[in-house]
Amino acid sequence: MVISILKKMAKLISILIAFILLLSLLAFISFNYLNSPPSLPSSHENFIILEVRSGESAISVGNRLEEAGIIRNRRLWQLISRLKDEHIKTGSYRIELPASQLHIHAVLVEGLQDLVMVTIPEGVTLNRAARIFEEAGICNAEDFLAAASSQNIRNHYSIPGETMEGYLFPDTYLFPYSFPAEQVVRTMADTFFSRLAEIAPEVMTMGIEELNNRVIMASIVEREYRINEEASLMAGVFYNRLRINMALQSCATVEYIITEIQGKPHPSVILYRDLEIRDPYNTYLRPGLPPGPISAPGAIALLASFYPAQTEYFYFRLIDSRTGQHYFSRTLDEHNHAGTLYEGGNS
Repeated sequence: MVISILKKMAKLISILIAFILLLSLLAFISFNYLNSPPSLPSSHENFIILEVRSGESAISVGNRLEEAGIIRNRRLWQLISRLKDEHIKTGSYRIELPASQLHIHAVLVEGLQDLVMVTIPEGVTLNRAARIFEEAGICNAEDFLAAASSQNIRNHYSIPGETMEGYLFPDTYLFPYSFPAEQVVRTMADTFFSRLAEIAPEVMTMGIEELNNRVIMASIVEREYRINEEASLMAGVFYNRLRINMALQSCATVEYIITEIQGKPHPSVILYRDLEIRDPYNTYLRPGLPPGPISAPGAIALLASFYPAQTEYFYFRLIDSRTGQHYFSRTLDEHNHAGTLYEGGNS
């Protein structure tokens, strides 16, 4: 009797173990299937750029991934998120496809953003910066220029001009591939105002018009100076000219007209006929500052604009094209006399 009962129990246990093994096998097969990436059309990109927004939940991300056809089942994604009990990180991710749910989840938890380093040099224009970002694969040039002209963004930063020209700080940045152009512009603008507050703390109480004038001046100085020590001297020259309503006569503003407004190649030399171009940015014909910045000024040019050298100079002339050294003069006679001693340009 006992033996019979034991045999029945052993048989039941064997059946139960077999059933558990079968369920485990089915669960394993189901997990592997649901975890595996779905088949994508041959025309589909071999990667996606996934933006995890600030405060977005893992459930929301899973829903978006399923809707995009990147994962097979959002329920498994939710299960993985609960079992691992790890928070996904905000950011922009480049995820190579096909990719399993476990892999995608691990990338988001570890915050493994695919970043590219890009350097925006001092003195570049918006058009040049746009090309740099596009060549680096960060954002489309047209999208960048559209964002830099966005009224919402300009209003946010109280920019009086029609673009963010001059207000995007030239620096080395780390951005993900295919990053939203608007975020690129906002990051550069935030950097500009952050750095400017360090360079000139009084900017915090400065009116919009005065600030804009300082930025315009810095953008001109940026395109004129080549030796750091001369930047503040050049700013002093230009401010002295403004004080007596004398034309700034900056070749950099004429170059801006040719390259950015007329869309022509950068001239190797400025000709006399170029100085006669009828345009508000031509500081040879029009006294005062041009309507807006002509480049992205860096820290040295901004410092010079806010703290110009106090001198009696009204002129400067390039005397060494190799080093970029200039000769500074008080009078036009001194300036012309320097021209007989040295080779160089006029300002």
